[in-house]
Amino acid sequence: MLSAVLALAAPLVVAQDSAETKGPSLYDRLGGLAPVSVVVSDFIDALVPDEVLNANPAIDEARKRVPAPYLKYQVTALVCQVTGGPCQYQGRDMKSSHAHLNITEAEWGRMVSIFKEVLAKHSVPEQETQELLDIVESTKVDIVTM
Repeated sequence: MLSAVLALAAPLVVAQDSAETKGPSLYDRLGGLAPVSVVVSDFIDALVPDEVLNANPAIDEARKRVPAPYLKYQVTALVCQVTGGPCQYQGRDMKSSHAHLNITEAEWGRMVSIFKEVLAKHSVPEQETQELLDIVESTKVDIVTM
């Protein structure tokens, strides 16, 4: 679940590319790699110990198996890429990386709630917050299985 939180489907990457011709990319409006990596780090730090999410045995096991620093690296690269930055995400697609986790609608909602809290903590502006939430929402169909 952690690697998917900020993932984006291919059609949205194309949409972001065309949006860049109209003004600064979302990546630039977020401030670039440093602020993106700080927000992702705080987000992963909030997700990893979450009792609601860890009540799912598959998520709990994955969190024990996959180190948080690795997740932070992968999610940062993904967010950088899908928001119009120069990074290249090298991880697996969202469907194959989350199918075994049996993520429920309630767990998805909890993750989104935590994400919103972290964005608010970092004073991410309303427009950029909504764009990030739209990106996250685009991955739901590949992540939520129950």
